[in-house]
Amino acid sequence: MVVDPTPSSLDLSLVSLFAGWAMGGEVQRRLTADGLGELRFNDGVVFQHVLAGPLSISALAERMGVTQQAASKAVADLEQRGLLRREPDPADARTRLLHLTEQAENAVEASRKHRAALEKELVTEFGEQRITDAKALLAGILGRYGDPEAIRGRRVLPPR
Repeated sequence: MVVDPTPSSLDLSLVSLFAGWAMGGEVQRRLTADGLGELRFNDGVVFQHVLAGPLSISALAERMGVTQQAASKAVADLEQRGLLRREPDPADARTRLLHLTEQAENAVEASRKHRAALEKELVTEFGEQRITDAKALLAGILGRYGDPEAIRGRRVLPPR
């Protein structure tokens, strides 16, 4: 089966998804080229929640909309890879709070830099108005079919 690549023949939901994957993949390629190690898309999901301030695994699980077991597994992996560390909560020594390591903070900063560079490249290639219109359209779609609070809180998950 041959797929017609003209824009009018493309399914909007799929082309949006694939474009996001392609851009995410390019950011990951650039991070690897920077020598920041093996980073995964899901690492950034955890980072975004920890960036707001240290939190417990229970709070992370709640924010991400996953079980505490799933959050614990993700945290253990990130700790093993040197991206997260746990420290006692000053208010309750029984609780350990998650913190980004310097390596993770560098990865976050580099990711921001690369996403901004990608957007600048797209503006150069397609024009500022088309990029502004594309962002407005995609934000509108997210607002229509998603939970705006989940979007702001970075709790948007793929459908199950």
